[in-house]
Amino acid sequence: MPVPEDLQCLKVIALLGGLRGPLRISSQSLAAHLSTSPQTASRRLQALERDELLMRTMGPDGQAVTVSRAGESVLKEEYVEYRRLFEESNGGFRLAGAVVTGLGEGRYYMGLTEYQRQFHAYLGFSPYPGTLNIRLTPSSLPVRKRIDTLPWVMVKGFVADQRTFGDVKCLSCRIEEIPCGIVVPGRTHYPEDVLEIVAPVGIRDTLGVTDGDEVRVEVAA
Repeated sequence: MPVPEDLQCLKVIALLGGLRGPLRISSQSLAAHLSTSPQTASRRLQALERDELLMRTMGPDGQAVTVSRAGESVLKEEYVEYRRLFEESNGGFRLAGAVVTGLGEGRYYMGLTEYQRQFHAYLGFSPYPGTLNIRLTPSSLPVRKRIDTLPWVMVKGFVADQRTFGDVKCLSCRIEEIPCGIVVPGRTHYPEDVLEIVAPVGIRDTLGVTDGDEVRVEVAA
């Protein structure tokens, strides 16, 4: 595997067309793409040629470079590793946080028949009357933002007893072996670092957890 600076040079050449055939490029032009000096760019080309990751020919009108089969293999290895990073092929997303006491509204809302019906249709269970609230660790906050790109289900709002109840976003997840759902009401009172979780059972009692205890939430990719 080439050093990172040489690998970056190989990527730039490939992006400019060096995978498809000979690419005519001067050291000055390549240096501009690499934000370095022409002398350094020339050394990068020499190193890649020496490692047989690049083929270079010189002519009266300048040099032409082509990514070799070995160079293409190196780039494919990089591609596979980035896919593993960003497609979460290793099993999905994991978030961790501490149990906290909520506002006490979940018990009322999760007990409403229309919400119960829709949650059962989307999650496969009727929610226990009440939600579990988890304050995420700082390292889980970037993961929380990433799961926003997943396909959430919208539980539709409704009118009952002359009151309007709003929409709720829902995403299937698990805590240990318990099927759960992350819920985000349209008019939520919770900050972004707090997850509100519904489940078919009372998670506090089932897992024996109380305020301050850590739990882990798994979301399929």
